[in-house]
Amino acid sequence: MDSEEIVKGTVVYKMSASGNDFVMVDGRTSPIEDWTAERIQEVCARRTGIGADGVAVIEPGSGPGAIRFVYFNKDGHRAAMCGNASLCAAKLASRLELAPADGMTLETDIGNVPARVLSGNGEMAQIGFPDVAGPTVPNIELGPGEESIHFVKVGVPHLVVVVDALDAPSAAPEERGRALRSHKALGVEGANVNFLGCNNGTWRIRTYERGVEAETLACGTGAVAAAATLANTGHVQLPWSVRTTSGALLEVSGSPSDDPLQCLAEPRLAGEARLIFRAVLL
Repeated sequence: MDSEEIVKGTVVYKMSASGNDFVMVDGRTSPIEDWTAERIQEVCARRTGIGADGVAVIEPGSGPGAIRFVYFNKDGHRAAMCGNASLCAAKLASRLELAPADGMTLETDIGNVPARVLSGNGEMAQIGFPDVAGPTVPNIELGPGEESIHFVKVGVPHLVVVVDALDAPSAAPEERGRALRSHKALGVEGANVNFLGCNNGTWRIRTYERGVEAETLACGTGAVAAAATLANTGHVQLPWSVRTTSGALLEVSGSPSDDPLQCLAEPRLAGEARLIFRAVLL
């Protein structure tokens, strides 16, 4: 039986986190190995598939309360981490009774990530991250309207571009973001690119994501990278909230690190983790 026949008939869950949307899969019935790059691209296609920014597979982890979490961008390439998909993974793991809602461990490609479903109004979850490295200043020339550019690694690499006007043409992710994403200063890996601006005391963020190769409505690790940069440069204090392109808020908390190579200790991200529908692939 080929991979296409295996994936057909699979139950999947469409979920959204602040507008970042995902196809979530229970690995007990559809193992990670079933998901080839071609099938991921087909499922994520907006017009001919379900439509998503990526595919995430969750399955029982190495012990009680542990969930193995593997994430693929919509281009089919495996990514070390996705913050918003991790929020959705925590919510789905609780729903499927794979782990307790009040505390679980996501076993990811960047290491173990604590996660929990938040109580109260709304469908919300919170995840933690390893300490954040950076920010450093890459050898990239500032463009029009750009105040500073920083490089931060939150499991995956990010550029944080602080701009004076987020809605200015010079801050358009589809143009400037695409150019910076593969800048030679970043090496072959490239980086996600986050444009960050403040208007009337409210910080907003727009993100061009690798693997999606377009602007997305939100980026969880990008919000953490932005918080680490602003806290390190003295612009904000944590906890801190940022408004995403979808209009939803992501909240980042943490504390200064004693390690000179790290800028943020015990960072945590809280945001939406909403189930949209459950479906069977045909």
